[in-house]
Amino acid sequence: MLPWRYIVVEGVIGVGKTSLSKLLATRTNGRLNLEVVEENPFLSQFYLDRSAYAFQTQIFFLLSRYRQQQSLFQNELFSNTLISDYLFAKDRIFANLNLGDDELELYNQLAAILEQRVRRPDLVIYLQARTEVLLQRINWRGRAFEQDMDAGYLDALNGAYSYFFHHYKAAPLLVVNTDHLDFVNVPRDFDLLFDQIREPFTGTRYFAPDTSGGI
Repeated sequence: MLPWRYIVVEGVIGVGKTSLSKLLATRTNGRLNLEVVEENPFLSQFYLDRSAYAFQTQIFFLLSRYRQQQSLFQNELFSNTLISDYLFAKDRIFANLNLGDDELELYNQLAAILEQRVRRPDLVIYLQARTEVLLQRINWRGRAFEQDMDAGYLDALNGAYSYFFHHYKAAPLLVVNTDHLDFVNVPRDFDLLFDQIREPFTGTRYFAPDTSGGI
């Protein structure tokens, strides 16, 4: 049994958050909470015209994630590990990157109220990958609304994620370089990562196995 009751897997679009979350839930016999990205009616338009649809997209995500978070913890007596493929606080990464000053001020007022009512995770696993690797994975999974994503925007988002998690102190953090990892098709890769979270730790831990079989 893992020492963490609430684990969040995070990372940029296409890095493999959902796939790893599903594997962790299966291994731990845990509850799985997945972000419902496709339900955002503004998302496909946002990827085509970010400035015109950023605010609508952001507010929809913020409120949708908040409602989902509230439903997760209505029963505080859950016994299984809970695995989620998103961190509520990461919403600010997208807001800071996409919103204008006036929009951001309004967004921050609302987000500050909601964040006080959201439970913090016991462990965050942050998956990293180079932008070119992310583009390959996005192309491979074939979501229609992601195919027009601008490489420059994805690179900026990658940098924004790195900055956010470099300063993240709200929970223990495992930073994982996934450039050469395939948790779904290479069981050893997943086993190596799982070994990293068997014991409790504090602060930030880094996991970057090489490709020669060592760590």
